[in-house]
Amino acid sequence: MSEQPKVRTTEGVVQGRRRQGHAVFRGIPYAQPPVGALRFAAPAPPHRWEGTRQAVEFGPVVPLSLPIDVPPQGTDWLTLNVGTPDPGAAGLPVLVWIPVGGYLSAASSDPMFDPAALAEAGVVVVTINCRVGAEGFAFLDDVPPNRGFLDQIAALEWVQRNIAAFGGDPGQVTVGGVSAGAGSVAALLTMKSARGLFRRAIAHSVPGLYSTPALAWQVTAAFADRLGAAAPTAEALRDIDPWHLAAELTSFNAGLHRHRESWGRLTEAGTGLCPVVDGEVLPETPWPALTGARASGTELLVGHTRDEFRYFSVMSGRYGTFTEEDAHAALELLAPQPDGARAYRAAFPQASPEELVETVYSDALFRMPSQKLAEANAAAGGTSYLFELCWAAPALGGILGACHSLDVPLAFGTLDSPVGTQLIGEEPTPEAVGLSRELQQAWVRFVTTGDAGWSAHRPGGHLTRLLDTESKTLPYPEQASRQIWEGHAPAPFDLS
Repeated sequence: MSEQPKVRTTEGVVQGRRRQGHAVFRGIPYAQPPVGALRFAAPAPPHRWEGTRQAVEFGPVVPLSLPIDVPPQGTDWLTLNVGTPDPGAAGLPVLVWIPVGGYLSAASSDPMFDPAALAEAGVVVVTINCRVGAEGFAFLDDVPPNRGFLDQIAALEWVQRNIAAFGGDPGQVTVGGVSAGAGSVAALLTMKSARGLFRRAIAHSVPGLYSTPALAWQVTAAFADRLGAAAPTAEALRDIDPWHLAAELTSFNAGLHRHRESWGRLTEAGTGLCPVVDGEVLPETPWPALTGARASGTELLVGHTRDEFRYFSVMSGRYGTFTEEDAHAALELLAPQPDGARAYRAAFPQASPEELVETVYSDALFRMPSQKLAEANAAAGGTSYLFELCWAAPALGGILGACHSLDVPLAFGTLDSPVGTQLIGEEPTPEAVGLSRELQQAWVRFVTTGDAGWSAHRPGGHLTRLLDTESKTLPYPEQASRQIWEGHAPAPFDLS
């Protein structure tokens, strides 16, 4: 039996294991556990250790604010995992994946993010855990905001210090994510403290979930009041068990609709505690920062699915039930002001209430933020490669369509993961396997060369790769929505 792989990091030696032709190292700390005096603080550098640290098990899952049953684990939340084709290699491209969902969950142990296929293709894959929910994004008076983003930067700094020892090239780092992970990537594009930590970016289904300080403070104050805390401060919340805090946020989020009159669009976001445009950690949202040349463009692979909202409507049991009243409320709340609601009805005159709800939610939450990020990055001198996934998920009789997150197991080649089988089925069709191979090859090519393999998205042309059983590069397919949102960059949620 061959000896298990060892690597010396700046903090100490780690020993991983060989697996499926590559090496994996799991649960490596990139910062100290954010508990006790460090709770709600900026991440602190990891401790050094003597001897060899076993790196064969994933680190503990951070406290999750989702309606799922995850038992509390340890507190060493700020860890990462490395999958590498060969620790003895040099100059391999690196993908750092941020597995954040809704700013409520972050589980790098999810089998959907298994690095095996990408490692086989020659990519070093790093997946990270970071703080989410109240731990990462509650806007507290006496600690830094956006601690989840600060964790991500600390992980990227670890990569710069250490990835060469795993065979990776610190000058060829691509940062990537889906949904809130993609929102994190978009934020990192604008943050001064992240400059020089990565070269390229992948962002699938970028959300526009950012709050103003005024709204963030009011929401956090309401959450603190729910907990019986004297004030929205770290000092007042520090003694509350982290998993109890996460569970309370789950209940708090379930009642957001009751605050629609004062908190407006935020109440449709699914979480009350999202990143805040505080002016320091996050100076501004990505779209104006890039178009205004206050952030530099980069090589960016960005896209969305055609039917982004369908997954949420099906899983919530609302699919097929939306009424004209629902459509009116969605248009008034989410369409760009002042005349977006009228513009949607004019652009889609034959649409049913269900179709209008799905269109405006898909646009406002993911499609337009993604498309506009491509445009803004190009305006800032970067090169943007835009895609739309058009292939419909076969599961549940096909009603899911090309839904949110379907592209991720395709890109990772993890069709047999729980999410993959939920969306694609137990036995992937040849079409699913072929599309997975195509998207994965685009990723590998992009992280290696900065070219996704199709024409870049440029002003006037808006060329987009339509991923399907027979993929094509054509003008952006959601032109009607793009025109409605012309001149309307996703704005931070604010008090109504």
